[in-house]
Amino acid sequence: MKLVMEKRLAPSSLMRSLVPVVAAFAALVFCGIFFAVTGRDPFEVYYAMFSGALGSEYGISETIVKMIPLAMCGLGIAIAFRMQIWNIGAEGQFYMGACAASWLPLTYPDLPSMIMLPGMLLLGAAAGGMWGLLAGWFKTKWLVSELITTLMMNYIAILWVNYLVYGAWRDPKGLNFPLTAAFSESALLPSFGDLRVHAGIIIVFVLAAVLAVVFRDSRWGYETLVIGSNPTAARYAGINIPRNVLLVMLLSGAVCGMGGMIEVSGIVGKLQPGISPGYGYTAIIVAWLARLHPAAIIVVAFLFAIIHVGGFMVQTLGIPSAVATMLQGAILFFVIGADIFTNYQLRLIKNEGGEDSE
Repeated sequence: MKLVMEKRLAPSSLMRSLVPVVAAFAALVFCGIFFAVTGRDPFEVYYAMFSGALGSEYGISETIVKMIPLAMCGLGIAIAFRMQIWNIGAEGQFYMGACAASWLPLTYPDLPSMIMLPGMLLLGAAAGGMWGLLAGWFKTKWLVSELITTLMMNYIAILWVNYLVYGAWRDPKGLNFPLTAAFSESALLPSFGDLRVHAGIIIVFVLAAVLAVVFRDSRWGYETLVIGSNPTAARYAGINIPRNVLLVMLLSGAVCGMGGMIEVSGIVGKLQPGISPGYGYTAIIVAWLARLHPAAIIVVAFLFAIIHVGGFMVQTLGIPSAVATMLQGAILFFVIGADIFTNYQLRLIKNEGGEDSE
């Protein structure tokens, strides 16, 4: 008699939905134990986090502001991940999109908003898309792993932005700070009232709806799923895999680049170093936890934004804001670990021909 682990043929939808929720709750309990061991009241810490992020109009608005770039990068990553293309370069594509979008208001500051904002969005999408397409070209041309190229290209993009803001694009009236000149009013996304929530949230919801329909109902969405699940079957069916790799990386990078444009136009109002505190990396966790579903990505991005904003709020208790990163890592660890129970079941085997129980 022995205990074996056997792959489930068809995990139930209830289990696939419930297991990540239970795992996330277990991660909160685990971190709560850590707080208690270090002399902190876990209930006080969590109350400070969630009340700071959701307990006031300002807190909710800041949470939504953080959710927007996380959701945009998460949606971009999901396009590639569906085809088992591991785009780890959302951060670099975000930066390149922000950089290209900034060129327009810095060069033509007097353009009207009806030309300025669509132009910035197109430039951001084009730059992010080309940055992703370059990694896709390396993969199709020389079989270079996109894990390596997209990750390394992040640093190139970040340093390129730093080069510009410390050099040619630095505002001569900026007291020597590494900042570009402030964008004109026509280059800023409209906001809602006195809060910092801006029209970028509309782009997020529209894009998520479009991707949900494309993933579910289009032939291309089906083809990408087949390629990711079984490349051999896809080739046998006549699906052009190299072309789809290039298209997927182009679209994935374009969405992340649009996220960069939304951030500089909706929040920052200029190009500067550190425009992203790691949105592109955190979005990998967001997309993975959301099972690559566009609607779920928005929900998970909002939850991670709560953790991000709450991480700053707990500093009033003398706890470093890095607690947010710890929570995010714990949630990812627990959810990935819990996937074992989603995809596998335990069986107690009595002998070679029979089984006792599950």
